[in-house]
Amino acid sequence: MKNISKEVSVGLFAAIALTLLYLGFYYLKGVDFFSSRSYYYAIYDNVDQLAISNPVLVNGYAVGRVSSIKILQQKQNRVLVELEIDSHMKLGDSTKAILTSEILSGKYILLSIGPVVTPLKSGDTIRAEVAKGLLDVFTKNAEPVADNLQTTLRKFNTVIDNLATNTRQLDTIFMRLQVTPGLLNKTLITANGNIEELAMQFKSVAENLNGTLNDLKPTLSNFKTLSDSLKQLRINQTLLKIQSTLAGVNETLAKLRKGDNTASKLLTDDALYVNLNKLLLNMDSLVNHLNTNPKHFLGPLGKSQKKIERDRKKQESNRKPAAQQK
Repeated sequence: MKNISKEVSVGLFAAIALTLLYLGFYYLKGVDFFSSRSYYYAIYDNVDQLAISNPVLVNGYAVGRVSSIKILQQKQNRVLVELEIDSHMKLGDSTKAILTSEILSGKYILLSIGPVVTPLKSGDTIRAEVAKGLLDVFTKNAEPVADNLQTTLRKFNTVIDNLATNTRQLDTIFMRLQVTPGLLNKTLITANGNIEELAMQFKSVAENLNGTLNDLKPTLSNFKTLSDSLKQLRINQTLLKIQSTLAGVNETLAKLRKGDNTASKLLTDDALYVNLNKLLLNMDSLVNHLNTNPKHFLGPLGKSQKKIERDRKKQESNRKPAAQQK
């Protein structure tokens, strides 16, 4: 060992250092030299600056890396990406390799492992998808905003056009308003003159009316006195008529109380009532006799008193057997 030269020692040290540097460099890239690897492939239309050694993640955990990227010119310049994944990860035909990007972490491939029905072998191709980035989401959400903005701008242009038209109309109105104060001043001056003249006329009318009222005051007082006198005169005449009427009524009642006249006898003597009652009874019997024996009155010469009495007896004799039969 002592015979080893310095050059050999330096060369050996350099080789060891280079080996460690090589291993450390690839270890930092995600290459694990002490575990077995499986290689899968995914084909993308655009990898959007995906680089070798970018991580391959499953639920945020690194299970591999991008080991190679190639252009497939015979397939419309599509991009072939080789994925170096730990062999203990079991992938199936439902697995998706989703190219994803973030602002801070950069590009990476996210494995979406579904149910493993048909396992994939090393060298198989995984279905490739590209996740929508922030710009895509912003673009999609910005489209309706842009449409609304365009609609708003069109409406704003319409408002501006209407405002320009209204401004011209306002200019015309303001020009007319500039003339209005002069006309208003003239109108006020004329109105002031008319008001002063009207006030003078009203003042003269008021003075004349006051004089007329002063002249009418004695006449009104006389009219009041005359009205009171007429009221008293009418009341006195009415009372006199009522008194004379009451005197006549009293005189008539006194005559009725004396009993020396026809009216008082009608009120006090019942002979008239008795005679009238007898007269009504006789008339009632006459009518009944007329109804029962019309021949006594309607014959050519009538019947004698004897015949009439004979007929009455026959009627009475006829009534008795009828009563007995009952």
